[in-house]
Amino acid sequence: MTARILMIVTSNARMGDTGQPTGLWAEELAVPYYALADAGVEVTLASPAGGPAPIDPGSVKPVGQNDPVVERFLADAALQARIAKTPKASDFDGAEFDAVFFPGGHGTMWDLPVDAGVTRAVERAFAARKLIASVCHGAAGLVTAKRPDGQSIVKDLRVNSFTDAEEVAVGLEKMVPFMLETRLRALGGHFVGAANWQPFALRDGQLITGQNPQSSHLVAQELLAALNVR
Repeated sequence: MTARILMIVTSNARMGDTGQPTGLWAEELAVPYYALADAGVEVTLASPAGGPAPIDPGSVKPVGQNDPVVERFLADAALQARIAKTPKASDFDGAEFDAVFFPGGHGTMWDLPVDAGVTRAVERAFAARKLIASVCHGAAGLVTAKRPDGQSIVKDLRVNSFTDAEEVAVGLEKMVPFMLETRLRALGGHFVGAANWQPFALRDGQLITGQNPQSSHLVAQELLAALNVR
């Protein structure tokens, strides 16, 4: 039976009211997308607002200068067409998928936590004992979701995301609406992180979380293992 994953990306192209561009980090979509799709997993893309999902311009170089997986992404007309016309996350029931996956990019910090469709998808998936995975700032999709008992889904679980130290290192700690590591800790998550820019991912129960773009492959591998996909 084919595994099915709902991959929710940001719709947000600006950092708050600053006008500074942001969006989805290309590598954090491309790496897990192809790892999953190449393994035969069915990936459904969605976003909070629907329509085009913005790619952070900082995550893409001119054609020919990117990592091979990003080059593949840029040249993939079918995937580009899907990115340009995503359905809304609220159109889907997270419980009907084997996993919900959140790629990162700073754009996620503004729209994933406040979108009712995103929160519902995660809550439905969690209650149905399905997997929830995120890379980097994709963990912003976890912060408003609650268990059936009303507690945060991250409470008492080991969890990871882009760290506060990494946010300070990129100089955006005053720009983001909240610090993601700090929020996950406040929600009762047992935050476990690695040094800046080191690949790191972990699984605890239904949650699979990775730290930064360098961790995209590890999260995908953890998810494939959890799904028993080889």
